[in-house]
Parts: sequence; C-alpha cells; structure tokens
Amino acid sequence: MRDQLFHLRREAGSSIQVQIREMLVSAILSGQMPGGDPLPSSRKMAKILKVSRNTVVLAYQGLADDGYLISKERSGFYVDEEILAGRLVPSGDSKEIPEEPAPADAPDWESRFRLRPSQGGRVNRPVDWMDYPYPFIFGQVDHTLFPLAAWRDCNRQALGSKELEAWTRDAYGADYPMLLEQIRTRLLPRRGIRADDDQILITMGAQNALYMLASLLISETTTVALEEPGYPDARNIFSLKTRHLKPIAVDEHGLPIDQRLDGCDLVYVTPSHQYPTTATMTLERRKDLLRRAAEKDFLIIEDDYEPEASYVTEPTPALKSLDDSGRVIYMGSLSKSLFPGLRIGYLVASKTFITEARALRYLMMRHSPTNNQRTTALFLSQGHHDSLVHRLHRAYRARWERMNEALTRHLPHSSKAPSIGGTSFWVEGPGGLDAEALAETALDHGLIIEPGRINFLEADAPGNFFRLGFSSIPTERIEPGIELLAELIDGQLA
Repeated sequence: MRDQLFHLRREAGSSIQVQIREMLVSAILSGQMPGGDPLPSSRKMAKILKVSRNTVVLAYQGLADDGYLISKERSGFYVDEEILAGRLVPSGDSKEIPEEPAPADAPDWESRFRLRPSQGGRVNRPVDWMDYPYPFIFGQVDHTLFPLAAWRDCNRQALGSKELEAWTRDAYGADYPMLLEQIRTRLLPRRGIRADDDQILITMGAQNALYMLASLLISETTTVALEEPGYPDARNIFSLKTRHLKPIAVDEHGLPIDQRLDGCDLVYVTPSHQYPTTATMTLERRKDLLRRAAEKDFLIIEDDYEPEASYVTEPTPALKSLDDSGRVIYMGSLSKSLFPGLRIGYLVASKTFITEARALRYLMMRHSPTNNQRTTALFLSQGHHDSLVHRLHRAYRARWERMNEALTRHLPHSSKAPSIGGTSFWVEGPGGLDAEALAETALDHGLIIEPGRINFLEADAPGNFFRLGFSSIPTERIEPGIELLAELIDGQLA
C-alpha cells in the first residue's frame, strides 16, 4: 500500500478516531484498497498520521466489528473481501464525471419544462453568513441562546432502544401523536387557538405547507390576494398555479380590508407581523376581514411565521382564534423559536381540509421524520421550549431597543419600530438609494442586509427599501453595524 493514501484533514468538531474511520472507509469503498489488502500496522499508521497508536487500534477494531476489516492473528488487519460484494465496478476512472452530452444529442429541456420555479426569484443570503461581523439577516438563530444540552438529552431519549420501533417504522400518513398533543396543548393556546388532533397536520416547514395549500386550492382561474410588499416564497408558489395574483398595498396596520378583496378566492395574510414591514393588524381589522370573508365567500391563509416573537406589548389573538366559520387556514412554524434546519411546521384547519392535505402529503413524502417529531415533542413536553422562548424574549427585547436607538441616531426617519416585537426592522432609505447595490457593497465590508425589492410583486417597485434582522447578531455589534451602514449609504448618495 502507498503511504500517501493515508492523511487526515484535521477537521474541527470531529474526533481523530472518527476521521481515521472515514479515511479508511472512503479508501475501501472507492476501490483504492481492494479486498484482501493488508493495512499498515497500528504502530506504522500512527507514525504516518502522527496520532496515538491507541487511537488507530480503536479505529481498526471498530471497522472490524462493522465488517470492513478482518483481523488475522499475528498478521494484522486486512480489508474484508466480502464488504464490496454485490457492488458494480465502474469502468474507467471512477473519479471521472461523465461529460454533458453534445447539444445535438441532449434533450430539449426548455420545451419539456411545465414549470420554471428558478425564475421566481428569492432572497439571496450568504451560506456562511455566520462568519460576517454584522449579519443583519432575517430568519436565522443565535446558537448561543439555544439550550443544546437539553436538546441533546431529548434526542438521546427519542433515539433510545425502548422507542426503536416507534421512530423506525413507516407511519404512513400519521403524525407522531405526542407532537400533535404538544402543539394542541402548548403552542396553539398561546395564540388563542383550540383544535382537535384531526384538525392539525405536521409539515416540513412553511414552504411545504404553502405548496400543499396551492395544490389543493388553486387552479388557473383562482384569484389570490397578496400583501404588497409581501412574502416572496408565497407569491412564487402561488404563481406556479395561477396568474391571477392581486397585490394590495399594506398600511401601518397591515392589509386593508375593502372592496379590493371582493372577487378573490383566497387571501394570504401575515397579521401578527406583516412580512416584511412588521406592521400588526388591529383586532378590529381582523374581525372586519373575517366578516368580509363570510360575506364574499373567500378563504384566508394566516401565516403566523413569528408566533413567539411578541415581547413589547401583549400579542393580538391569532386570526384563527376568532374564526367561527372555518374559513381560516392557520400556518405555524418552529423555525424561529427553535431553528430553521429542523423543518417542522404545522397547519390548523377544518377536519375536511386536513384530511385532503394529509392524503396529499402522503403522496409527496408520507410524513415528517418521526425521530425529529419525537425529539421536538419531548423538548416541548419537558418545558425546554417555554424556557427558550422566555430567554429569546429577553435577548430580542434588548436587541430591538438597541436597533431602534441606533437607527434613530444614524438613520433618522428611515424606519418605525415594530409595535409588538418581531425580529427585524423594515427600513425605507433615502430617495434615490439603490438597496441592491448597497447590499453588494455592504458585503465587502462584512455587513449583510436584505434588499426589499424582492418582496414587491409590482414591476415598478421602489428600490430604496431593505430589511435588517437582529435575531442572529450580538447586541454589542448592532450599533457599530448601523453606523457603518449609514456611512455606506452616504457614500452611495454622495
């Protein structure tokens, strides 16, 4: 064997033993170490890798236990010839990637696509946003606030041997009962909503919920009213089904309720924190919306994307909690209070609608991963989520105040503080400001902002709006970040 096959990347967060295992597994499965080949002695491998011999011995033994190696007395470890049994051997160089076929031979993809979701546009955020000193990014979490030890303990309980059958079997169309119970008894009551288990469906986040809603309720002739500006993912999903999207400009209280809603089949609304302006719909306006929905026979999609981010004043009850006629379909999510990578959300609606949504979800993906559902249910049942929300409220309140002070000082008259909380500020820059160009310049200075044009449906959308999130930026960096942003705005307008 050639010694140069063996080297470690020394990755942070992964033990040396795990890295040795990954190195050897990769060499075996790629065919670089054929069946029957001997491995260097543990002493020699330790010398090659510059690690402890005991670490190598433990890695070798673990691979032997898993069938990758066999141990021969007084001879050492060898690659087990049976580990690659049943695998096809690729012809030629296995590392070569087949070239794209010549244009004359390739399929005409353009004529075959029935949908072009890539053309809808979306908010562009750096994948490595956490490496920037001033990440005013929306929708991400500050990992320093998350109770990792509690989550690990719940995950350990969820994956325990006693629960093996519960989280490994196919649940078909069913959701994990304990999570349904926790949503029904812990989360929904905080928003004033009462529901039975058969009126709740677990989703893979808000986008999954919106796609199911669009598939079930929207056809080519359906008219959907949207907030302007509004949530671009909702707009893009609905536009896959219909061209009849009706943008309605929001005011300081969110979506106005007037004759513009007449003739619509669906109304999509974010009443608690209007996306992206953060305006809160008043209780009286919510009642007006429900009355008009009954009179004009339209359905309402309520996206409560920040259900746990009300910490300035008492939150207004969810629209769904006021719904006596069953016209409101409520969307909730744990992305903002736990973490977006969990991909757990939920729909609350009439039993009739949830029955069809469950059947559709079955055809798409059956159900969300049961192990994630169980871990989340345990986290909720043991009180960790309520404790986390309390901690987030304290942190967000401090950041909200610091953001308001910094914007007032450095960008006066550019924004209005959200009335009941939230995790972002919607900023109207000076006239003539190009927020998209500003965002590109800001990145070069370690500062992330989100241009606002993507949130508008109308072609003549203003270009001087942008959003500043504060859920993932330390409090002490807010003031210097806003000061730097003000300098960049002055530089663009000079």
